[in-house]
Parts: sequence; structure tokens; C-alpha cells
Amino acid sequence: MSSLEVRRATVMAGDRAILDDASLDLEPGTVTAIIGPNGAGKSTLLNVATGALRPARGTVLLHGTDIKALSFRESAQRRAVMPQDSMVAFPFTVREVVAMGRTAWNTSVEKNTEIVDDTLRLVELKELADREVTTLSGGERQRVALARVIAQATPIHAGSILLFDEPTSAMDISFAETTMALMRTLAARGAAIGVALHDLDAAASYADFTVLMANGKIHRSGRVSQVCRAEILSDVYNTPIEVFTRGKRTHIAPQRNFAHSPFITS
Repeated sequence: MSSLEVRRATVMAGDRAILDDASLDLEPGTVTAIIGPNGAGKSTLLNVATGALRPARGTVLLHGTDIKALSFRESAQRRAVMPQDSMVAFPFTVREVVAMGRTAWNTSVEKNTEIVDDTLRLVELKELADREVTTLSGGERQRVALARVIAQATPIHAGSILLFDEPTSAMDISFAETTMALMRTLAARGAAIGVALHDLDAAASYADFTVLMANGKIHRSGRVSQVCRAEILSDVYNTPIEVFTRGKRTHIAPQRNFAHSPFITS
């Protein structure tokens, strides 16, 4: 059974469907990347999956239970979410923000402290634990938000569901790679991971499954090798894209021809 299921969800904005009859399955022990151009519906699909957005039609199931039947605390215990806009505007310390992830649980102060400390080490934030988050860079704040999600989902097991919306957008390449590798580690512990990404190369390299969206609809879904093909991606993104394999990893990059750039004049 899938850990999380979105079944034929439709979200309306006035008389326009910004998510149209979309379905999503997140399986234990896997990473599913949701990709697509700007405005394709990636964040809307994730917001439906988390319960933050109620669709006009369709259902969301967490371990077979309709999310509408769950309390806020019950939902928080079943899935942890890193939204695209996860910045904290108040001067909490890094440690305090990460500890907020434990709010849904009735574990002891000692246990929560242990989990927070372990999580800070995991995402390499231990040295910043007492810094106010408002003093951090955008990439550092994303790591804090990542740590809060992991702390909320701890202990990671086959029932864990973690959802991330553009978690690496402000990170440098080192921490972006570390973050994606961490998602593979969480999946190896049994978690079902759903992550919306603009980085197609990261999606192809680290995901098991890919959901390609366009114009609010699921254009293709399946194994990376089935979806991340040059002709499919080039068509959806309306730009030439090449897909190639190096070692055991699939890589994706735009075909660049600067001589024919519309912004270069002779």
C-alpha cells in the first residue's frame, strides 16, 4: 500500500483548474520527484497532498485514511512538510525552530532535546544552533527548515512521509547535493519522500520515480528512465534538453548554443 495517495484531485481558481484530475502515489522506501515548468502545478499538488489545500474534487489518503478525518496533530504525526516559503520572520534561534518540529509529539523534554541535537548534527547546523534564524543566509535557513521537518518525522521508519517543496533552491551546490543524498538515506530507512524540484539533474540522479507536470496536469509519471527522456522534457519545457548517462547516474542538461542566443547581437 502507498503511504500517501492523492486521487484525481482538482483545484479551481475561479473558473480555471490550476490542478486538473491529478493523482500521486508515494511508496515506502522511495523518492518521488515532482518536476515541471513554472506554473505547472507542482506546489499546488504538494499542498493538496499535505492537506494545506482542499481540492474541489478528489481525495487524499495517509496510510489509507482520508486526511479530512484526521486532526491537525494526527496529520502532523503522519507527515512532515517543508513548504516552499518556510522562512521564519521572528528572532528564534536555530535550535528553537528545529524543536518546533516536535510540537505534535508528547515525548519528554529530554527525548526532544536528543532528537534536536541529532538532527542538527545530521544537517551540519550544530555550530549555528544558538544563532537567530533572521541572521542566516537563505541557504542556511533552508537547512534549518529541513532540520525541523526531519525532527518532526523522527524516528524515520516505513510509515514516515516527508514532503519537500523546492528544498534546495537557495543552497549552494555542496549542501544541495548533501540534502538530496540525505533524502536517499531517509528513503533507505523506509520513508516515502515527495519532493518538488526545478533541478532536473538532481531529480534524475536521486529519485526513483518522477511525476512530470504541465498546465496543472500530470503529463507523465513513472520510473525516471520512463519520464526523463530528452524528447519528453524538451517538449514540456519548450527548450532543447539532453539526457545522458555517466556511470550509473542519469544526467539532464539544456542544450546550449550561445551563437544563436536571442540576447546576443552582432
